[in-house]
Amino acid sequence: MIAQQKFGVYKRQEITAFKLSDKIDVLVCNLGATILSIKVPDSNGDKVDVALNMTSVDDLVENGGYMGAVVGRCCNRIEDGRFTLNGVTYQLAKNDHGFAHLHGGEQGFDKRVFRATIEEDTNSILMEYVSPDGEEGYPGTLKFAVRYTVKGSTLAIDYFGECDKDTVFNPTNHTYFNLNGEDDGSVLDNVLQIRADSYLEVNKYLIPVSKSPVINTPFDFNEPKPIGEDIEEDFEQLLIAGGYDHNYCLNDYNAATVYSPTTGICMDVFTDCCGLQFYTGNFLEGQQGKSVYEANSGFCLETQYYPNAINIQNDDVEKPILKKGEKFHSRTEYVFSVL
Repeated sequence: MIAQQKFGVYKRQEITAFKLSDKIDVLVCNLGATILSIKVPDSNGDKVDVALNMTSVDDLVENGGYMGAVVGRCCNRIEDGRFTLNGVTYQLAKNDHGFAHLHGGEQGFDKRVFRATIEEDTNSILMEYVSPDGEEGYPGTLKFAVRYTVKGSTLAIDYFGECDKDTVFNPTNHTYFNLNGEDDGSVLDNVLQIRADSYLEVNKYLIPVSKSPVINTPFDFNEPKPIGEDIEEDFEQLLIAGGYDHNYCLNDYNAATVYSPTTGICMDVFTDCCGLQFYTGNFLEGQQGKSVYEANSGFCLETQYYPNAINIQNDDVEKPILKKGEKFHSRTEYVFSVL
């Protein structure tokens, strides 16, 4: 049975948290379709919460920094907040310090209340939201849904979309993980493998400018290594972002594997997306949530189209365009185990 509890109130709407349980426990709420916690057995069989987040609706809105939320319509950055589609140029909010459009805008999916439907037969919760034509500057009325399913030790996230006009659509989930436990304070000893031969270099506004090989750079995670092993290197791309905040061009459906030597918890990321944003919580600065979160307290592995892909003039780059009447579906799985 999927348990539910009142989590708070947002804009006079009740926010409910739902607990999906099997070998792992996942708590999600209908504000931003947000993952509030993920509790996973460690090597001793004790449940460890590996997802950073807040403890109240107010903190989630004011200090959450997209923690655990679904972000869209278009995640990551759009250069200058502008794109052209079918000959029409659309200007979006430049909510990333006035330089770029970030994670869907000032009132993106992370600040929307979703309609939640419990699906007991599959141990799932379906979250639905209708984004009206022109919301945050995007064209078309978009019917969006995300389904969270827990089966065994797997958390599956399915994204769905359909629009009555051509639009830009690139949803992801922005959970911050720490496989030592969300209260540990640092992910730098978490051991990471990303199956990608190239990544996207960025400019000072964190907009991709070129595709570069990872070999012989601090960005090579093809062989597992601690996240912090090279993060302090005197390497321009690390200095620009204050750590890792870059998209990897994936080789494989099994995109990444992370392991904690402390808890023995291992997480594999599977996705049908072409890109994976690896972010090391560089902009965390003492947010008070379930714990105090400083820089590098969590990492994100956001499955997505390449950032700013709508503006990249390269036929080899898949564009996040959802055509009128087409049905979008993408799936990402986080599979937990113990080593």
